[in-house]
Amino acid sequence: MFVIELAALLHDVEDWKFSKKKTPRVSLTKKWLKELKVNQKTIDHICHIIKNVSFKGAGVKNKIKTKEGKIVQDANRLDVLGAIGIARVFTFGGYRGVEIYNPNLKPRLHKSFKEYKTLKTTAINHFYEKVLLLKDRLNTKTAKKMAIQRHKFVEQFLDRFFKEWDGKDL
Repeated sequence: MFVIELAALLHDVEDWKFSKKKTPRVSLTKKWLKELKVNQKTIDHICHIIKNVSFKGAGVKNKIKTKEGKIVQDANRLDVLGAIGIARVFTFGGYRGVEIYNPNLKPRLHKSFKEYKTLKTTAINHFYEKVLLLKDRLNTKTAKKMAIQRHKFVEQFLDRFFKEWDGKDL
């Protein structure tokens, strides 16, 4: 539980989406854990989870192998699905100045992390480029079960969005 709790709490501390620093992603986390006198093996385990927990593009393989890492990754991915996940997509898109929707920009399945983090996209495309892919990328039985309804809700939202966009909701 100790590893799961710390990895879950610390996984966004140096997330590339929010950090302007060019330092290695887990340098601050390592420093904090050492100051707290956490043993090196546990620090390495937590840092491995943090480094690999995030979605890095449709074509990028999952590097999480431990049970603890899989649990943290599933929790992180479940946060992206459902009503709260939809709210997060639009909040982050607004923060980054991303268009809500542009019919001229089609969703792309990114082959690399570099492509994923640099490609111009829209908030709606993000659902197809990441969110709707997560249900089939979960690790645990519990997360897979939880994801079913959240995934359906996202699909229903997108269906409604396009009906309204096309003026067919009358």
